[in-house]
Amino acid sequence: MARRHQDKPESPGHDHGGHGHDHAVTATNENKRRLQLVLGITFTVMLAQAVGAWISGSLSLLADAGHMLTDSAGVAIALLAATLAQRPSTDTRTFGWQRAEVLAALVNATILCTVGVLVIREAFLRWGDTPEIQSGVMLWVAVGGALANTASLLILVKARGESLNLRGAYLEVFGDLVGSLAVIAAAIVIMTTGYVRADAIASFAIGALILPRAISLLKDVADVLLESTPRGMDLGQVRKHILELPAVSDVHDLHAWTITSGVPVMSAHIVLDVDELDPELECATLDALGECLEGHFDVSHCTFQLEPAGHTRHEHSIHA
Repeated sequence: MARRHQDKPESPGHDHGGHGHDHAVTATNENKRRLQLVLGITFTVMLAQAVGAWISGSLSLLADAGHMLTDSAGVAIALLAATLAQRPSTDTRTFGWQRAEVLAALVNATILCTVGVLVIREAFLRWGDTPEIQSGVMLWVAVGGALANTASLLILVKARGESLNLRGAYLEVFGDLVGSLAVIAAAIVIMTTGYVRADAIASFAIGALILPRAISLLKDVADVLLESTPRGMDLGQVRKHILELPAVSDVHDLHAWTITSGVPVMSAHIVLDVDELDPELECATLDALGECLEGHFDVSHCTFQLEPAGHTRHEHSIHA
């Protein structure tokens, strides 16, 4: 006999009706506005840093300008993906373009990894070279970049957890800020001590700080594209909750994956403790399953196949 399933108390004011879609659209439009602002700031700072690097002869400032250039491209890609993700589903794209945001995060992570490796390489090559550097120009351009990057970071900080796409954009801006701070430190060292290799050290630090965050983002993107179980979801607990529902005797072919950030989906074969299914039992079980998974695991898109006892011997499952 199935154990009694414990219902999760409904939060006050929680509504799964039509207003949820309106809130999602509003949030997406707000995120697009955030990305547009950040793109404008990032591109402007990139131009200023490129000119400043040319005048001052600073590799670290040039590395930061190159990072800003790739970040401008990354934010533009993120903005395009956020726009595509709003397109409705069709018969050929049944989930719409929601995975576009994941692909944008993949592109951004790849760009970040490439920039990190190239900056570290150039830092090593510059180590044996001691060119003349105008530290005053280098310092003031880097200060301006740091202020602009701080503004961009504040624009994105509240939305960074909403999608991998926005997280990628946030990490790119964070890397820019760290890069600007490293250039500032190097410029001060050169101005006060004349130690020109501080420029190469700052470049190495920029690359070393970019790579771990890019690799972390790549891992998260890979989890989505490989359709891994959503982070934080315990399928053992899901199975336990399902088995506690009335009339449920077994569950198999239980799968959970993520379409895009914040959109987990699930499918399962549910075996009922009856010899034949009847419509009333099917409706009651489906309602109970939907309420259970949405209430306890925040999964609202589920597909279930209900089966009478003994039906599993007719199946060829890829995942029991």
